Amino acid sequence: MEFSLDYIIQQLINGLGLGSVYALIAIGYTIVYGILRLINFAHGEVLMIGTYVAIGLFGHLYLPFYAAIVLSMVIAAIVGISIERIAYRPLRGTTEETTLITSFAVSILIQNLGIMIFSPQARSFPTPEYLQKIVNIGGISFSSMTIMIVVITTILLISLNIFIKNSKLGIAMRASSENMDASVLMGININSVVRTAFIIGSALAAVAGIMMAGQYGRVEPTMGFVPGLKAFIAAVIGGIGNIQGAAVGGLILGFGEIMFVAMLPPQFSAYKDAFVFLLLILVLLVKPTGLFGVAEDRRV
Repeated sequence: MEFSLDYIIQQLINGLGLGSVYALIAIGYTIVYGILRLINFAHGEVLMIGTYVAIGLFGHLYLPFYAAIVLSMVIAAIVGISIERIAYRPLRGTTEETTLITSFAVSILIQNLGIMIFSPQARSFPTPEYLQKIVNIGGISFSSMTIMIVVITTILLISLNIFIKNSKLGIAMRASSENMDASVLMGININSVVRTAFIIGSALAAVAGIMMAGQYGRVEPTMGFVPGLKAFIAAVIGGIGNIQGAAVGGLILGFGEIMFVAMLPPQFSAYKDAFVFLLLILVLLVKPTGLFGVAEDRRV
């Protein structure tokens, strides 16, 4: 089986788009885990809510698309901190098993509420026409939406990195991820730090959901579960608790998943999800803490 250079470049572009989405979702997992040691499996449902909010704002209220994205980020952030305040904060200090089961319960609850409110049927996403345009360069073609995904992801990741490394709140988040008890003794408001982590993660999840819906043209109440699970795997591959690792893990997973389907015979494409878990196993066998993880696994 032979593949042209144009075909390989085309698949790499597709992988970059998918990996960018996984990276944004994975960062939400890794920020929260780095501080609370909590795997928030309701993260995918926040993604879903943000996407449906965008449909309401853009498709029904006719707000500009980028204004709808910003407002969806705000609504998703409110949902995220509400989940933290109602479901997770009362359990702070309990075992990781307890919070893990709670996050599953919250995920299932929101998912079923979504089915009751929006119906279980998938609906089309009103992607703006200017983002549906196809750009052709030689034998390579990609949509304007793919360009937007890569550009927005790059801007958000750079902005987040600057915030985490230079702002007082970002420094407090890094300190809390290293040692929460010591941070409290130093006067850091842990509730503010945790709230900020959920705001950032939820807002990024909303952006990821909107970009994913715009790329594939459909939304449904269960749309966040599988991408959320894969993004969690990406975070583990990169070293959960490490922001740069989560971004790299998302890109690796996106490239790997696309290339797996593109380079193997069509009958193997149905097994792309199995490839994701196989990649996770291989990485953890070689480096149990993930590519950028540390032994204590307490670093953001």
